[in-house]
Amino acid sequence: MMSMTCHNLDFGRAKLDLVACGCSSNASIDRYSVRNYAKSVSKSCNRDYGSRRLVCCRRDIARCRVSPTKTPETLPAGVAEGPTGLLKLKKDPRESISITNLFEVVADDLQTLNQNLQSIVGAENPVLMSAAEQIFGAGGKRMRPALVFLVSRATAEVVGMKELTTEHRRLAEIIEMIHTASLIHDDVLDESDMRRGKETVHQLYGTRVAVLAGDFMFAQSSWYLANLENIEVIKLISQVIKDFASGEIKQASSLFDCDVELEEYLIKSYYKTASLIAASTKGAAIFSGVDSSVSMQMYDYGKNLGLSFQVVDDILDFTQSAEQLGKPAGSDLAKGNLTAPVIFALEQSPKLREIIESEFCESGSIDEAIELVKSSGGIERAQELAKEKADLAIQNLRCLPQGSYQSALEEMVLYNLERIH
Repeated sequence: MMSMTCHNLDFGRAKLDLVACGCSSNASIDRYSVRNYAKSVSKSCNRDYGSRRLVCCRRDIARCRVSPTKTPETLPAGVAEGPTGLLKLKKDPRESISITNLFEVVADDLQTLNQNLQSIVGAENPVLMSAAEQIFGAGGKRMRPALVFLVSRATAEVVGMKELTTEHRRLAEIIEMIHTASLIHDDVLDESDMRRGKETVHQLYGTRVAVLAGDFMFAQSSWYLANLENIEVIKLISQVIKDFASGEIKQASSLFDCDVELEEYLIKSYYKTASLIAASTKGAAIFSGVDSSVSMQMYDYGKNLGLSFQVVDDILDFTQSAEQLGKPAGSDLAKGNLTAPVIFALEQSPKLREIIESEFCESGSIDEAIELVKSSGGIERAQELAKEKADLAIQNLRCLPQGSYQSALEEMVLYNLERIH
């Protein structure tokens, strides 16, 4: 049974029941398989699928066997849930999804947000303003505020609301500020010189200014959050800031640890990525005034999309070039941060463990480790994990009325998978 909140988490009582496909299938991820699967499930399956898990997928027909299992107590609000039913892959000749077209239905909302962001940061702090402008203008897609607007408008249709409220729009701005602050701090902690192909704030202005800029944006967003005067949303978003810190602590405490389990990786990914997205989508639904069951489905949609998004990012760290990534390829592995592809590959490659535990002390060892991750099935199994979470996210959208906003939320899931297609 799903928990209604992600607070008061309890860790350490149970191990994760494996959520990734354990076979060596090299099946490519088809963007429309997820949609077709979710629609078939909605017609035939019980809505309570938290007690079942994906066991195995086969190439081409990708038939999945499901078996009962206890929902792990160690993961936040059902992080380890698995899908049910038979997954059928179906090719579709349509072109790939454009992020511009994806957000077209909320383009006016995003334009207003862009105009407001810098004034919200505060013109009375010119140095911090310059730092914020650097990252606000660094080519971000505004995915999180776009999700806020899409869920806001989709759930508004549920209750017959014609226009978004001031609270909806302010929430989107707060979410982008919190995300931006976390990026500034992440770059300091990771000693990253580049983000999205541009120099980071701490590289341009120094660590002191970068830390202060991130702190200021967290504080400013908290002030605006308090002024929303909705205690449920305040608690929800405040938890996210705590989760960021928890995620960084978990990551720092497990560097170069080849015994790290998938469960721990998913918890860390929830804290660092999925928590904010889940809070964003649920907060948007709350401000629309929908039933709590709908707002919880929106929370689960954001959670599952966020987990899938993080797994895809971790795959791309091995499959894309430095130019495509805007940072060196394999940078997480080089720093000892072991992600899903590495965790899976370690099950098959003792040599990879040996190299990682040496902390890449020999010349060329990082390149060798990257090749071992690729040749040991780590990428393929991580793709299955990303796709599994995407399946769940699509299912969470069943409570919304069909239309352009619901369709865009679905396409967002598929767009994420297309990045590793």
